Amino acid sequence: MKQPRTSSSLSSAKLPSTKNSLTSGQLRIIGGAWRGRKLSFPAVDGLRPTGDRVRETLFNWLAPEIQGARCLDVFAGSGALGVEALSRGAGAVVMLERDAKAAAQLRINLSLLNAEHGKVIHGDALKFLQEGNSLHHNFAEPYHIVFIDPPFQLQLWQQVIDALETGNWLADNATIYIESGREPAYQTPYQIPANWQLHREKHAGNVSYRLYYREHV
Repeated sequence: MKQPRTSSSLSSAKLPSTKNSLTSGQLRIIGGAWRGRKLSFPAVDGLRPTGDRVRETLFNWLAPEIQGARCLDVFAGSGALGVEALSRGAGAVVMLERDAKAAAQLRINLSLLNAEHGKVIHGDALKFLQEGNSLHHNFAEPYHIVFIDPPFQLQLWQQVIDALETGNWLADNATIYIESGREPAYQTPYQIPANWQLHREKHAGNVSYRLYYREHV
């Protein structure tokens, strides 16, 4: 599925669009089968769709491996990452979302798109991961691509990283995307496992985003 890997680091001064977490709105699918389609998302505190420019860069990075990939969107929110992955040919996308309104809208949006390979799970993402895939046998097959973009104020990066590794959620040579804030309050450092290698890194306004490759050990 993947092309040979090369180490790379990129920088940018691009600014993402400013979004009010308490305002409902629309996101636009920017590539793939549903390019240009607009989807609604509800007014939910902390819901912060990944901006168009960041998504465009991310999915350019993922282009060699997205086709047929099994993906996990840990904090699905608006569905900006999970739905974009489906549009670009992902084989299956499981989206975890704690907020009932956001989860309901995600299901509506998948239905509107006839996205048969998308699945929404309403519940606490961290609890789901920490329980282990042995308790979630319908979703136990390891994931090739994982998106980690939590509400920044919750600072859950380390707990999710640890849960993914200890719960055996990751395929050999999985790809992990992490989005985090650059503001001082959100710059809590996280430690990646020794077998995760930074492949790409970029900054856009108050957001940092990184792509890691997990090496088989």
